[in-house]
Amino acid sequence: MSFWKKLTVGAVSLALLVVTVANAGAAEEQFTKKRQLPKGFVYLDEVMPTAEFDIRYYSEYNFAGTRIDGYWAPLPIMTVETAKALKKVNDELEKKGYHLKVYDAYRPQKAVDHFIRWSQDAGDTKMKKTFYPNVDKRNLFKLGYLAKKSGHSRGSTVDLTIVETKSGKELDMGSPFDLLDEISSHGTKRISAEQKANRDLLKNVMIKHGFKSYSKEWWHYTLQKEPFPAKYFNFDVQ
Repeated sequence: MSFWKKLTVGAVSLALLVVTVANAGAAEEQFTKKRQLPKGFVYLDEVMPTAEFDIRYYSEYNFAGTRIDGYWAPLPIMTVETAKALKKVNDELEKKGYHLKVYDAYRPQKAVDHFIRWSQDAGDTKMKKTFYPNVDKRNLFKLGYLAKKSGHSRGSTVDLTIVETKSGKELDMGSPFDLLDEISSHGTKRISAEQKANRDLLKNVMIKHGFKSYSKEWWHYTLQKEPFPAKYFNFDVQ
C-alpha cells in the first residue's frame, strides 16, 4: 500500500480523533478535527507525527496579542505536496538527531485581513516590545514583514524551526520566531557563527527538498512547485 493510500485509510479511522495541543502560555486543550478540508489539503500532524506543532496564531502569544480570525483550532494544515516534502525534511533531520517544529502552516485570508486591521490601529502596541521593538507597526507591510496576500493562504508556505530531539530544545537561530526585525533576516550580521550555522542547517535541508527561503525571515519557506500558485483560500483552520 502506498504512503498516501495509507494516509487516506488512517484519516478515515481517525475521523473522531481528538488532538491535544499545548499552546504558549495556555493549558492543554482538546480539539476534534472537523475534516472538511478542500481537496488537495491534509492535516500535517498526520503526515509527520514525530514533528512538533505550536500554532501561534491560535494563541494570544503573537504580534497582535490575540487569537487571529479563522484559527478555530491549533491545527497545521498544508497542501498534500507540501506535506509530503516536509516529511522528507523531517525524516532527514531525524537521522541527525533533530526534528521540525511548525509555528504556522495554511493561513486563511481572513487571518491576513485581521493583520491588516491590526496594523492600522496605532494605539494597540501591547506586543511591540516582544515582536517588533524597532519597527512602527504601520510599516510592517511596507517593510515586507507582512503581506496583504500571503503565501500561507495558498497552502504551501510554512513557518518552522528545528528542535534537538534528545534535549527537546529549539536550536538557537539568533532571534525567536516572528521577531519582525532585521536580525531575523538571512543576511544579518548580528548573529553568531553558531546561530548562522543553525539557520543554514534549516535552509539547506529545506532547499534540498524543494523549498525556497524568504530573505527577511529565517523561519519562512515556500514550496517551489506549489499546486495553487495563484489561489488564496479562506477556509477556517479546524
